[in-house]
Amino acid sequence: MTYVGTPDYTHGTPARLGVLLVNLGTPDEPTTAAVRRYLAEFLWDPRVIEAPRPLWWLVLHGIILRTRPAKSAHAYQKVWTPQGSPLLLESRALTQAVAGRLQKRLGDRVRVELAMTYGNPSIKDALDRFRRDNVQRLLVLPMYPQYSATTTASIFERVTAELSRWRWIPELRIVNQYWTESRYVSALSDSIAAHWQQHGRKHLVFSFHSIPKRYFLAGDPYHCFCQATARRVAERLGLEKGEWSVGFQSRFGREEWLKPYVDLLLAEYAQMGPKRVTLVCPGFATDCLETIEEINMQNREAFLGAGGEAFDYVPCLNSTPPQVELYEHLVLKHAQGWPELEGRDDSAELPKSRERALALGAKN
Repeated sequence: MTYVGTPDYTHGTPARLGVLLVNLGTPDEPTTAAVRRYLAEFLWDPRVIEAPRPLWWLVLHGIILRTRPAKSAHAYQKVWTPQGSPLLLESRALTQAVAGRLQKRLGDRVRVELAMTYGNPSIKDALDRFRRDNVQRLLVLPMYPQYSATTTASIFERVTAELSRWRWIPELRIVNQYWTESRYVSALSDSIAAHWQQHGRKHLVFSFHSIPKRYFLAGDPYHCFCQATARRVAERLGLEKGEWSVGFQSRFGREEWLKPYVDLLLAEYAQMGPKRVTLVCPGFATDCLETIEEINMQNREAFLGAGGEAFDYVPCLNSTPPQVELYEHLVLKHAQGWPELEGRDDSAELPKSRERALALGAKN
């Protein structure tokens, strides 16, 4: 195997800190062909679908990729903007804002890149840019407040798989989760409170992306983290039991996923009450197909059509100042001890050129 190197590297080049923000991903276009490419990559990840590979390949390519892309493309068309995918636009805006704040603190010693686990911009391309910029310390920040093997762990695998091909591997740290951060809880709570000030207080439904129940039974802590997140936010908002609830959305296939399912929970509320609800999706850093089309379109229409009286949706934190400040805080917290945060240039003592380094080696 030939490892990826930097043959034109000049000794003395300043080392840098790289910060990689990673979100789930999005098709390049809201077309059937583009969605098929995206789903083929996404659904083939064994972290997402834990199933025997030969059997799953037949199901994926023989059934799912023949039927689902057209339906999903129609859904994407409903949320697509002239500038592109909402998830990509908000992720870019957040990344640029975080980069601006970090560069004010650290100057040219930091590089910040956005990548998607599936689709573009890819993790490989972002890491290649870091390698060319002499990033020798890498902090990976998955844009998932709650850890799951289906999301955060998949990012870890893809990042480390790419780095394993490098000749010179940087120091590596990964933020596993941030739902315990007080800044996250306060930012989320404040966004709900501000929404209620404008639209009125209603029963609060926390909707998290679901995972198969068997993953939870196998030890995935995601369900516990979601419940704990909701409890913390409800407590900060001063909500009593019965004023809030938790549900799970976006299930796929026939097997049992985490319950209660949000669509069925809302159908029950529409009939029996509470008939006035506010939906929030704390597991999503940025708005996307699942929050805009599934929650704020499909579930809104179904709830109101079944007898519900009022349906509000609180947008994700997106690139708002509280989330930008949260991400800056996470970077500064998890990069502690690295020279970029201490104002040192640890490459200053290296020889100033390849020739000088070879000369010193010859003398020794």
